[in-house]
Amino acid sequence: MDEVTPGYVAVGRLLGVRGINGEMKVEPLSPESTLQPGRVVTVNGQEREIEHSRLSGRWAYVKLSGIDTREAAQALCGAYVQVREDDLDALPEGKHYHFQLIGLAVRALDGRELGRVTDVLSAPENDVYVVSGPAGEILIPAVDDVVRNVDIEGGGITIEIIPGLLP
Repeated sequence: MDEVTPGYVAVGRLLGVRGINGEMKVEPLSPESTLQPGRVVTVNGQEREIEHSRLSGRWAYVKLSGIDTREAAQALCGAYVQVREDDLDALPEGKHYHFQLIGLAVRALDGRELGRVTDVLSAPENDVYVVSGPAGEILIPAVDDVVRNVDIEGGGITIEIIPGLLP
């Protein structure tokens, strides 16, 4: 598995192969719009164009240019699908790329410091922020009832603590 290249953002991870013509199952790590046909992405250091893509549940299925066999696709399993950070589409108000959330400080409405976002998990219903801090690892559902404010420029997320959220 490759690492994310400096100046690039992982927008998906190649999980497996579908069929015999090089189509791959992808875990999206960003909004679906980043995996649209015509977009140039980088996989294992090589630029490829997305020839076609479709969503099915929480997975995307993509066909990349130059990957035309099951074996060629299998060789890429585990790799990140990357896009230059400068080439990312602007997101609507209130939406964020995962990489923008990593490292943000998380604070409760009552002022308690809970830690920093170390990962963002994609789930069918909503994303989940993994926060590491003094109380250990906390999983914060990214829903309006819990996440009250995300301030990328200010470096923080404010949450409402609901029953059962903290250990």
